[in-house]
Amino acid sequence: MSPPARTAATDLRQDARHLHAAVSQLVRLYQFRDRDTICCHDISITQCHALEALVERGVLRSQALADALMLDKSTTTRVVDALVRKGYVVRRADPDDARAHALTVTAPGRRLYRRINEEMVDQQVEILRDLEPGVRQAATEVIRRLTRAAQSLVPDAGAGCTSACD
Repeated sequence: MSPPARTAATDLRQDARHLHAAVSQLVRLYQFRDRDTICCHDISITQCHALEALVERGVLRSQALADALMLDKSTTTRVVDALVRKGYVVRRADPDDARAHALTVTAPGRRLYRRINEEMVDQQVEILRDLEPGVRQAATEVIRRLTRAAQSLVPDAGAGCTSACD
């Protein structure tokens, strides 16, 4: 008796299980790595993500930053409050809307972000060191494509987030 025929749907489901397991393990490892690297600089991972968004996107209103971080506005406010207290971000009145604040990274915030980012890139160099250039580029492209596909499934990721996201 021959084994049951595998269908494309069965193969896809099995591939999805394997991808889920691989991504879950990678995310766990990266979360620990990020926590151990970033927290040594006296900021949380979420605060670092906020700095990154402000460095890369420039001046943002609180709601735009909340959207970029996929957090609710009150959680984002707590994250920004901590960054302001530490001198890494400043709030200024938004010239277009007196009720809103414009958030800007300070020079010390930019230096901190660059230092953390360089440490993370140095770790990536070690991870990629033994891979051929074509494999490195293909891996990056696959991750980008998977990220875009996953983003389409999470249209409002911050809506249900609570203080546990801090």
